[in-house]
This record gives sequence, C-alpha cells and structure tokens, in this order.
Amino acid sequence: MLHLMHEEHLSSRKGASAAPPLPARVSAAIRLQERSSEILIGWAQLVIVVIFASLYALAPKAADSDRLMFEPVPYALAAYFLFIVVRLALAYRRMMPNWLVYLSMAVDMALLMGLIWSFHIQYGQPPAFYLKAPTLLYVFIFIALRALRYDARYVVTAGLLGAAGWLGLLAYALWQDPEGATLTRDFTAYMTGNMVLIGAEFDKVISILLVTAILAMALTRARALLVAAVRESTAADDLKRFFAPEVASAITSADVAVEAGEGEARVAAILMVDIRDFTRFAATIPPNDVIRLLTDYQQFMVTAIQENGGIIDKFLGDGIMASFGAARPSLTPDADALRAIEAVLSAAEHWNDYRASLGFTRRLVVNAAAACGPVVFGAVGHEQRLEYTVIGDAVNNAGKLEKHNKSEGSLALTTAEVYWRAGEQGFAPARSWGGLPARRVQGLAQPVDLMAITTAVPAVASA
Repeated sequence: MLHLMHEEHLSSRKGASAAPPLPARVSAAIRLQERSSEILIGWAQLVIVVIFASLYALAPKAADSDRLMFEPVPYALAAYFLFIVVRLALAYRRMMPNWLVYLSMAVDMALLMGLIWSFHIQYGQPPAFYLKAPTLLYVFIFIALRALRYDARYVVTAGLLGAAGWLGLLAYALWQDPEGATLTRDFTAYMTGNMVLIGAEFDKVISILLVTAILAMALTRARALLVAAVRESTAADDLKRFFAPEVASAITSADVAVEAGEGEARVAAILMVDIRDFTRFAATIPPNDVIRLLTDYQQFMVTAIQENGGIIDKFLGDGIMASFGAARPSLTPDADALRAIEAVLSAAEHWNDYRASLGFTRRLVVNAAAACGPVVFGAVGHEQRLEYTVIGDAVNNAGKLEKHNKSEGSLALTTAEVYWRAGEQGFAPARSWGGLPARRVQGLAQPVDLMAITTAVPAVASA
C-alpha cells in the first residue's frame, strides 16, 4: 500500500547519513498499523455519513421543493454509505489497494461538495447562497482523517481535492451569474445577502491549503518517529530472544544509555549446567549434529530453568549459566535454584529419552551445581560492545562445584549452607540429596560441606 522500502535520512553522531532500507518485518509492522488506521477511517466515515443524512433530513426545504422531479442527495448518501461499507469490509480483509484509498478521498470530497451545492436548491436560493454554508468545515475533518495513515501524501491529496472542490463551487456560482450582479467588494453586503466576495472565498481556499501543508509537515516528522519507534520496538522484541525479559527491559527502559561499569548489588543464586565429557563426545560426531544436539539440549534445559524463576545469563557451549535473584531481587533465590536443579535433571532424562526415540543409543550425563552469595549484576565491556552479566564469588563457586561433580560421581551439587537455607525458603526436595562433609573442591581454599544428588531416580530421602 505504501512505498515502505525506502531510505530514511537520520542524523547520527558522525553527522547525517542515510539509514539502510527498512527490514521486511519492520515494513510489515508499519503496514499493519496502516491497515488498522484504514479501519478507523472507515468507521469515522460511517459516522460522518450518518451526520450528513441527519442534517439533510432535518434541514428545511424550499416551499416549492415538493415539485422537484429528482433530489440527488438521498441517492448520493445511500451510494456513499454502500461505498463505505464495502471499503470497510476490504480494510478488515486487508485488501485496500492504493487506488481505492485515493478514490475514497475523491468520493469523500465529492459528497461534501455535492451536499453543499444542494443547499441552494433546498432553500430556493441562488448558488451564491451555499458559499456561506458552515458545512465547508467538514473539509478539515476529511483532511484530518487522512493523518491517521501517518503519510503526508494522503493529507496533501485530501487538501488539494478540498481546495479544488471549493473553487469548483465558486466557479459554478459565478457561471450561474454571467452578468456579475452578485459580485461585491462590500463585506457587509456579502454577509447580509447572496453576494460573492472573491477575497473571502480565496481566504477559505488558502486556509484549506495552509492547514494541509502544516499537517503534511507534521506527518512527515511523525512518520520518521513512527519508523524509528517501530524499529526500536522490533529491536526490543529481538532483545528478548537474546536476553532474559528482565535484562531486555532494563536495556530498553533505561532513562539514559547503559554504560559499562554500571551495576547493582544483589544476593543471588547461580546455577551452572553442563554435559559431562561433551567436548570429547562432540569430536566423534559431525559438526551439524553437534549444533542440533546443543539446540535440543538447550530447549529442554532452558525451559526447566525458566519455569523455576531462573534467568539465563549466558550459553557457554554446552554450559548454561543462570541466575536467581540477580536481574530482579528475590526472597527465595536458594530454593528457586535447587528446584531448578531437580527440574534440570528431570529434563535431562526426558531429553535422553527423546534422543533414544530418534535412534541415539548413548545417554549423555547432565551435571548441575548451585552456589549463592553477594553478586553484582550489571553491564561490562566496551562502549561498542556491552554485556549484562553477574559477577561475584557465587559465580566462581558454582562453576567449581559443577566441575567437582565428576570427582564425586554426582549429578548435582550445592553447599550444605545453601541446601539448608533453601529449606527455610520453602524448598521441599523431590529427589534424594545426600551429605558430603568436608569435601575439598579444586579452587576452594577450605574444605566445604556439600549436598549431592547421585542418582537419576527421583526419591525423597531425609537428609
């Protein structure tokens, strides 16, 4: 309907430069807005035709109007009503071609000018009589309706049609008075009689054109803002695919541009998930199979984590890092993280069953670990490449505990402190957790008491 695939000229830090053509999905989003606008315009036109019909029905007629053989206005209003209904139906069906939009504007103005023209017949007056009709003000309504499309072309077209229509009515009034008897330069005579004041009529035309020009300039600016807004809205939707919704919201709703080094202190739990010996296994299968395997694996794991309140921080090959209480504060980060561990192990079993149904016989072991403590959640990196992440001992400890699973032969690990605190936060284990006292974990200076899940079979056991 509109020529959307064009270059928008925007200013940048390095000066004004041409932006690349709009992506197809951005153009589609703008077209969707325009179709919605056409529906609004259609309903507004229905209201206007009802008003016109009411005015015509209530307006007094000339004493000899009953002798008229044919009254065109009722038929014109009926035809216009049918035209609007068809146009509205096409708008709902998204079948509004460009030529029909222009035709609709021509019909709008033709109906209005025809209605004004009929006044001198209804009241039995010379044509100059209708030039004082306040119904001309409806021209501005028809012009303003086109502003809903956020395209100056339609406003300009409507304004030119309105100005041309009024000039046509003026020409008809003068043509019906070839002697020029109704022309005057006396404003009082013009206001009190059926006289024509050329200056007054041109004032009306100039007003129509100036309002049209102002609206067109405003719409040109508004359309640039619309395109920029749609671009940003589409980018914001894309951000939610690359970041957790909370992180995307922090980026898009920030009052000022996000800068590296900005962060907030939180008490959060960090979850690390990994496939045991994945690097060695990946070397034995084709690269495409590696990517497909990781895609399926991440689908299963991410769903389990997010359903328990986790926010994915990053993917590290087959590793997944998630946080609980970092992007948004939480009163139960430990409990949420341990629930997520149990959900991850269940998801891993379903994932292996799914792989078996596809003919893969090897079952892959998924390990998980959680640690909790003070962290800083914020942006790091360079001004041209930022990343939201979580920094703190809890992150390092979760990674070390996850690697320690292999040493213990366990599926999941956490510290006893986190486990008992999770219980205070409402965590009720659905799997068997066993204690591993005073374990030495590589990278930790002191032995630590651990809690572990060593079996894939869910079975509640008292710890």
